[in-house]
Amino acid sequence: MKKATIYSNYRWLSALVVTLLAGCSTQAPQPGFEQRPASVKSELVTLIPASADDRDGWATDITAAFSAQNLPATRDNLCSVLAVIEQESTYRADPSVPNLSTIARQEIDRRASALHVPGFLVDAGLNLESPNGKTYNQRLNSVTTEREMSEIFEDFIDMAPLGRQLFGSLNPVHTGGPMQVSVDFAQEHAENYPYPIDGSIRHEVFTRRGGLYFGIAHLFGYPANYDKPIYRFADFNAGWYASRNAAFQAAVTQLSGIPLALDGDLIIPGSLKAGQTELAVRTLKARLGMDDGDIRDALEKEDSLDFEQTDLYEKVYALARQQENEPISYARLPGIKLESPKITRNLTTAWFAKRVDDRWQQCMAR
Repeated sequence: MKKATIYSNYRWLSALVVTLLAGCSTQAPQPGFEQRPASVKSELVTLIPASADDRDGWATDITAAFSAQNLPATRDNLCSVLAVIEQESTYRADPSVPNLSTIARQEIDRRASALHVPGFLVDAGLNLESPNGKTYNQRLNSVTTEREMSEIFEDFIDMAPLGRQLFGSLNPVHTGGPMQVSVDFAQEHAENYPYPIDGSIRHEVFTRRGGLYFGIAHLFGYPANYDKPIYRFADFNAGWYASRNAAFQAAVTQLSGIPLALDGDLIIPGSLKAGQTELAVRTLKARLGMDDGDIRDALEKEDSLDFEQTDLYEKVYALARQQENEPISYARLPGIKLESPKITRNLTTAWFAKRVDDRWQQCMAR
């Protein structure tokens, strides 16, 4: 009875904390939110650095994205978007990538090696004439942007038998545009896209208007009880709720003594097999009064705000507060090393979030 009373009191306190945090956090789409697009655009023109080309055009496309998604165009939110744009592309709709030709060829060679395709066949395929009259090799040698590389792979897959053998129907270019948004994310959130589609959603991602629309959706298209924008910046890089989930993992480590990678992944995607976090939580089940099924059901809500309403979330934090007798963090920068052929330095999600946060503060001071 005493334990139940403790949990009940902590649950009430957790609900209060969540409510207070929600009051000062940026919000997901708000139906009926009214704002004057002309005023939003005017403020954006003053906030966008003078060094950016076509400030009026950038302001127009950002304003349209906020309006179409019913997002509140507060100074905080506008500066958040501008900070991500500056970090990811320095205001270029289709930013160039150093050594992209080498990266593209390495990807082709990697696929060929994995499928045991002889090098002479790869060379022969790349020396075929592509739809624009140049060979694939010629186009690869001069490629500088992800849009160009995506178009090469599209043509290669469609026209060359070797391309279909190496890539099937999957274009290996996964991100693009001024906010470096995922093509898969854009395709999953294209239902209310407000522009005529030029060929495909993939093509739209590489435009300024499309890249901004889907990038802003990725940044603000979900409710989160964060008290600082830096956690949303981390989520932009690592996935929705990664910062909240990393804090939960830290609380589990604190209670169980089992070191966990604070990566925000509470379950193994697409698998019923228990991962490290789930196994660690199971060691607490007697203290939590929950079984394996209850734990799994709660962890499967890792990608939604509903996870914070589960008994698992509330009880883990109740135990953590009781053990430490001090406030516990509900958000934490994930400890994820950034992996990409485009990245040549030892970078992390925390590094990305801090860089964007610095830019956000500069924007807020303008």
